Amino acid sequence: MNEEIKSKTRQFLEPKYLLALVLVLAVTAVAIVSILRDRIVNVQQNQVSITGQGKVSYQPDIATVTLGVQIDRASTADSALQQLNEKVARIISSLDALSIKKEDIQTQTYTLNPQYDYKDNVSTVAGYGANQKLTIKVSDIINKPEVVSQVVAQAGSAQANQVVGIEFTVSSVNDLKQQARILAIQDAKSKSGGLAKAAGVKLGKVENWYENVLQSPDMNSSNGGYGGSDVAMNKGIAPQVPSGTQDIIVEVGLTYDVK
Repeated sequence: MNEEIKSKTRQFLEPKYLLALVLVLAVTAVAIVSILRDRIVNVQQNQVSITGQGKVSYQPDIATVTLGVQIDRASTADSALQQLNEKVARIISSLDALSIKKEDIQTQTYTLNPQYDYKDNVSTVAGYGANQKLTIKVSDIINKPEVVSQVVAQAGSAQANQVVGIEFTVSSVNDLKQQARILAIQDAKSKSGGLAKAAGVKLGKVENWYENVLQSPDMNSSNGGYGGSDVAMNKGIAPQVPSGTQDIIVEVGLTYDVK
């Protein structure tokens, strides 16, 4: 009998049995800790979340015009670059008449590529293409709204052949966001008071909150009615480019304790 007990004890102490025991104990410990944590940390709380929204309308005071020059099928790469540089220099010079500052003109892209013809599955170099896109910042468009269209017309006269887009924004965007944020909080508080009264409960302090900007100038862009590359521009004819009125919309969520 004693020998049998000793044999079973030795068998139980073998590594594979010990490992199995350790695993069982580990899983049991994790389960116990999880249960205790849920009971201690995740004590059931009576809370309610209310969402409010604030909207502030504004008139843009800054426009960013993106336009460019495309050169196609130049005989050499040097020729493509020379034609491109001459036309871009002419465009930049022409904007002086509109009091556009040099620091408000920036190169967005500058490219040079061979262009190919394809015949019988064989490609041959047909010439060289070059492209430069410029962004032009136009300020104070509330008082001088005509300058935006004048920039496009002036650039067209100076042989720009692309208008990529026109983006409108506002210089006081952070102040406007703050105004919308305050309105959203007020809206959420107003809703929470009505909800608490209807439910017959009292709300405690705010335990948590979040903010979500639904619409703002840095999320919007307008191409002003123009497409992408190779737009046919009527040289010297100023287009109509109204900026309109735009909105900043902020959503705020407040989480209250319910007494």
